[in-house]
Amino acid sequence: MVRVKICGITRVEDGLSCARFGVDAIGLVFYAPSPRNVSVEQARAIMLALPPFVTTVGLFVDASPTTVEGVLASLPLDLLQFHGQESAAYCESFGRPYLKAVRVKPDVDLVQYASAYSTAKALLLDAHVEGIVGGTGQGFDWGLIPQHLPVPVILSGGLSPENVAEGIHRIQPSAVDVSSGVEASKGIKDVAKIAAFMQGVRNASL
Repeated sequence: MVRVKICGITRVEDGLSCARFGVDAIGLVFYAPSPRNVSVEQARAIMLALPPFVTTVGLFVDASPTTVEGVLASLPLDLLQFHGQESAAYCESFGRPYLKAVRVKPDVDLVQYASAYSTAKALLLDAHVEGIVGGTGQGFDWGLIPQHLPVPVILSGGLSPENVAEGIHRIQPSAVDVSSGVEASKGIKDVAKIAAFMQGVRNASL
């Protein structure tokens, strides 16, 4: 089955709901302007409550190296996710596996991106919305994704319980990532929507 990450977890109970429904990874946002931003203390409480084998991903946007290092000194994050203009050398510098988010629009060359970030575990493909770096709930034209990229693809941007199976069938990603599509409000997840999203992923695997 395609792997699933639910991003923007801000509460222990939401992290536990993700685990209960078989979500593979949760995303913790360390970006102050985001309504889903968490403190190190919030993130620690969520991580301590999770059962084994749920991957924890820390999301950063053009953060200073000392900011990232400070979080890593306090939290044993499994993966880093970079959502800004970070260079590959910057992404590699923390000694952790990383994902590089790409805000897709017609003039973005995803093949070139994949080549530039060849050390990434995956490219996370998100919608391009001017002035907003993620969690917009907006989709993008899946036709802009080349059939064969040299790094794995995580499909994100506007996914929901209603369209995730179609996205998996069309794009064949390694994983899918959702935030607003399973929320009751920004940063607050909806258990029924998490369950429905996971059912959509399972349906795509049948």
